[in-house]
Amino acid sequence: MRERAEQLKVTGWVRNRSDGSVEAIAQGDAFAVGRFIEWAQRGPRDAKVDSVDIESADGEGHHIIFDKKPSA
Repeated sequence: MRERAEQLKVTGWVRNRSDGSVEAIAQGDAFAVGRFIEWAQRGPRDAKVDSVDIESADGEGHHIIFDKKPSA
């Protein structure tokens, strides 16, 4: 996910959750974030994506990179 975000120039963060899900915040140009979401719905090769929930994260702050956070 981090590699794809960097390719699309999307900033934010990603982390694995204890329940096996993945949580991410993505910021950037609307088109790039849209492409990022499309990619997340498929995931990387060998991934199994059951669903993607999308919420607005207004007020999340400004990110300069796409970072991997520790698992939660």
